[in-house]
Amino acid sequence: MSADDVPTVPTSGGPIRLGQFLKLADLAGSGAEARTLIAEGEVSVDGQVETRRGRQLTAGMLVEVAMPTGTAAARVG
Repeated sequence: MSADDVPTVPTSGGPIRLGQFLKLADLAGSGAEARTLIAEGEVSVDGQVETRRGRQLTAGMLVEVAMPTGTAAARVG
């Protein structure tokens, strides 16, 4: 997936927590799934593994999730 293929997911304009963003961007189906993905080290923000569900994200940050079928990604809008 190239940087041009990554969708930008609009947010309310301010910071958003990582767990909330995963659900909003359909990278996780529920809060419990988001929590598990983060705890297992499957989520990275701007190329760095992130284990804090409450990590504040701002516009332009790239969130990637390692899935069994490949990597899913979305950019904070």
